[in-house]
Amino acid sequence: MDNRQAIGSWLSGPRAAAEEMGVDFGYRGQRLGLPQSGPGSVARFGRRLGAVAIDWVGCQLIAYGLITHGDMAATRNWTLALFVTLSFLTVATVGFTPGKRILGLRVAAEDGGRLGVLRVLLRTVLLALVIPALVWDRDGRGLHDRLSRAVQVRM
Repeated sequence: MDNRQAIGSWLSGPRAAAEEMGVDFGYRGQRLGLPQSGPGSVARFGRRLGAVAIDWVGCQLIAYGLITHGDMAATRNWTLALFVTLSFLTVATVGFTPGKRILGLRVAAEDGGRLGVLRVLLRTVLLALVIPALVWDRDGRGLHDRLSRAVQVRM
């Protein structure tokens, strides 16, 4: 094996190396019965990250301007509290946060229905811990979505 080829497979990761050997992983969401693209397909990481950023900044502005009146130390804690509250209430009632709505995303159960309140609570708590959201499966779902049997899809 050429050294450049070995370095390339190391940089690309094990999935790329397996695909080069002929393993077919399918597209993201195929195992869940979701379409490959368009409405109902698994949301890409960039859109999901953008939605979280919009929600976080909104909560930060509310905490800074309306609750803590500029106290930066208190703003951090209030931002997290507002973010958790916003995420839980909006996903439990309408299926998306304001950031997700702006970017055309929604949270759905794996079977396409709505998540129950307990599953939304589990998802929100895990999202607040951050680390579960950074661990993905091959469908691109974070651990918080996988454990709550949810998937973020395009609208």
